Amino acid sequence: MRADRTTSGARGHALRIGLISALVPLSLTLVQCGKAPNPAALAANSQANVQVVAKTNQQVASGDTFEDRFPAPQFGERFPSASESFLQRQMSDFSPKRAVQQPSPEQAPYRVASLEPQVPYKRSPRDDLTTLVSMKSSAFPYFGNNPASDAPFLNIAKGDRRGHRSYSGRVFWQDETYNDSRVLMHVPEHFDVRKPGVIVVFFHGNGATLERDVRDRQLVPKQVTDSGANAVLLAPQMAVDAADSSAGKFWQPGGFKRFMAESADHLARVTGDPNSARAFANMPIVIVGYSGGFLPTAWSLEVGGISDRVRGVVLLDAVYGEMDKFASWIESHRSGFFVSAYTRHTARRDRELMSMLRQKGIGVAEDMDGPLRPGSVVFVETGDGITHRDYVTRAWTRDPLKDVLVKMSATPALALTRVAATSSAASSR
Repeated sequence: MRADRTTSGARGHALRIGLISALVPLSLTLVQCGKAPNPAALAANSQANVQVVAKTNQQVASGDTFEDRFPAPQFGERFPSASESFLQRQMSDFSPKRAVQQPSPEQAPYRVASLEPQVPYKRSPRDDLTTLVSMKSSAFPYFGNNPASDAPFLNIAKGDRRGHRSYSGRVFWQDETYNDSRVLMHVPEHFDVRKPGVIVVFFHGNGATLERDVRDRQLVPKQVTDSGANAVLLAPQMAVDAADSSAGKFWQPGGFKRFMAESADHLARVTGDPNSARAFANMPIVIVGYSGGFLPTAWSLEVGGISDRVRGVVLLDAVYGEMDKFASWIESHRSGFFVSAYTRHTARRDRELMSMLRQKGIGVAEDMDGPLRPGSVVFVETGDGITHRDYVTRAWTRDPLKDVLVKMSATPALALTRVAATSSAASSR
């Protein structure tokens, strides 16, 4: 028991020492807090508080509340009025915009605000230009007669609707098949109207449209460009996507002449040089007819009114008839050239045309290995592996139209075109 009392007393003594140690600092702090604050310090603190409060009140007054920061959208901000519409955006609007570097005054080709440029304006190189132009003198619409029967071309009526019954007996309606007056125009990047040039006129075959077939599948504009020839392309829409070879306005005397005259004005506008219309109006012509395109080709040569401007004719598996018209043009235009490539589908008629020409004393070649010269008459038979559908891109060679233009341009005696300085043209010779 005595030991327990001794231990308990020791613990109580230690506890009193600990309490005294803790209370002494606290007493000193309380004594300090009881003193009056320093007047100078109080003044400084009051001035600071006034500035903070004033700034806070100014922010609140200037619109810094929650409602001011996040206003509720109004109806007019979400939906357009009757006189407004939403701005239509394209994906390109959201792509990163590339910064345009402005040329320095020393490098600028012209002075923007000057009435008289100090340095002649230099037009930047342009890309190939391919466009569709509606022309009054194009093949269709056509409301005349069919020269084969001297009867109206639109020989079927159903209510207010008019149509044409083809040789196969099928009826094609005017508003669907014979109402497209557009012409595919193509001007290569390297074309220079100031140099000798040529206009290529392409008559497509049956079941074709200008965009889907002439441009995208048969690659006719691309072949003209890749040839490097100083040439432009015209391709009128014939019967739209139909098994019909009707020539429309090209049946009419002078129809082809009117077409080329109107084309000269359009080409001048398309190329951006109105003064070039005269050059286009006198430029030599090469007609290319594929498949059913033989009919407008033949009639353009026979009654078109400008057969002397035609310096070359190219038929791609296209001699289905009208041999007398082709033979007549070849015989009377010995300064031009004639090329006919054929498959088994037209072999009989091509051989008949060859026989007609030989009887007239006109020499005929049967390969495309040599150059094209004035008076060249060439017939090329292609093998069984070559299909009629792909003939514009694969005949005796790939891209046969390109091959013809390259060979034509490489012959100085033709004096039709100057070949652009392109590697593709040079490698094809």
